[in-house]
Amino acid sequence: MAAQVPTEALKKLNVGEPATNGKPANPAEGNGVDHESDDSDEEGDEVAVPAAGAAAKKKKKRKPKKKKKNPTAQSDPPRVLMSSLFPQKNYPKGEEEEYRDENLYRTTNEEKRHLDNLNNDFLTDYREAAEIHRQVRQWAQKNIKPGQTLTEIAEGIEDGVRALTGHPGLEEGDAIKGGMGFPCGLSLNHCAAHYTPNAGNKVVLQQGDVMKVDFGVHVNGRIVDSAFTMAFEPQYDPLLEAVKAATNAGIKEAGIDVRVGDVGGVIQEVMESYECEIDGVSYPVKSIRNLNGHTIERWSIHGTKSVPIVKSNDTTKMEEGDVFAVETFGSTGNGYVRDDMEVSHYAKRGEGHAALRLDSAKRLLNVINKNFGTLPFCRRYLDRLGQDKYLLGLNNLVASGIVEAYPPLCDKKGSYTAQFEHVHHPAQAKREGSNQPRRGLLGWMKPARDGY
Repeated sequence: MAAQVPTEALKKLNVGEPATNGKPANPAEGNGVDHESDDSDEEGDEVAVPAAGAAAKKKKKRKPKKKKKNPTAQSDPPRVLMSSLFPQKNYPKGEEEEYRDENLYRTTNEEKRHLDNLNNDFLTDYREAAEIHRQVRQWAQKNIKPGQTLTEIAEGIEDGVRALTGHPGLEEGDAIKGGMGFPCGLSLNHCAAHYTPNAGNKVVLQQGDVMKVDFGVHVNGRIVDSAFTMAFEPQYDPLLEAVKAATNAGIKEAGIDVRVGDVGGVIQEVMESYECEIDGVSYPVKSIRNLNGHTIERWSIHGTKSVPIVKSNDTTKMEEGDVFAVETFGSTGNGYVRDDMEVSHYAKRGEGHAALRLDSAKRLLNVINKNFGTLPFCRRYLDRLGQDKYLLGLNNLVASGIVEAYPPLCDKKGSYTAQFEHVHHPAQAKREGSNQPRRGLLGWMKPARDGY
């Protein structure tokens, strides 16, 4: 889910010159997952039992019930609970890469301050959420086709996430335990982010559309935020390749003690080395300078740090224990987005407090607190919970500063935008026989098999 750069912050950006030779990074090879199944019980034999008279009656032993085997593969559409596929919670680890530069293992208090949070539960929750995201997006990439409505696409993805986490989200508090980390964004063409269909939306995906699919999965508040772009016409391939390559370059640059402004410079250099020809007209691909990546905190999709996608003077460092969403956006338009269209995304502010006069606002706030907390939600999610006539109360919560609205973010009409995104977790560990640190990608499992 995109984070927007405040207008005043843009003035401080030092946008670098575009490069000429950016090349997409090769995705890593996928690895299969083996699952164990239980042995079945043996069948019982027949045995003769003496009767009260001369004749003997045969009595059958009661056959023990066979144990149900754990499923070994995901269904289509995905509906098999993730804990059934991984009963031992041995979820696949994220892709790991060595740092580009030597960076020896450190033990200073400053570098270790996050280590207490890096316990088994932390990593297990993130790996489960990452595997759920991988399986659902893999299904989505194979099954999304022109002619489907955006509502059908969004609900298919969201139903898959809820089924795999085991949290349908209809009982009070269930969605806070696991499920959607934020609503499924389906932003078309010049719209870059934060669009999901509201109730009654009849928009149909067209052959010539470029659609950003951005959705989150959370397990116990640990959110995996990952996105990809789909296009069905080959003329858009260079745009998608530019953004994909820029995302990969940003991830390779990221790591402990790396300044986020430097990451942005690498992303921009790769992104703006591409151009895209659409309907016979050539367009340079531009980084969208007022969108950026961000840290992720527990039950909060937007943390306190940002990752620009253009070169800047921001000297903020990535630290051990941070969880970053490294996301990049490219555009054939102005490379700048503005609020546009009907709002669908909302989230309760963590620090939001105000006296409310409207009873409808008070009731709705109670529903939000009990069902979403600070997790983002959309109007369709309120509809699922049986809420109606809530817009007046919702608008009052926004006006009071308790709930934040996230309008769709759009470049100029007629342009096309693309997005790709990973979750990145800078961490240090000693490799066997080496002091070289490692870093893990939690949100992007087996990219070669996914088709990114």
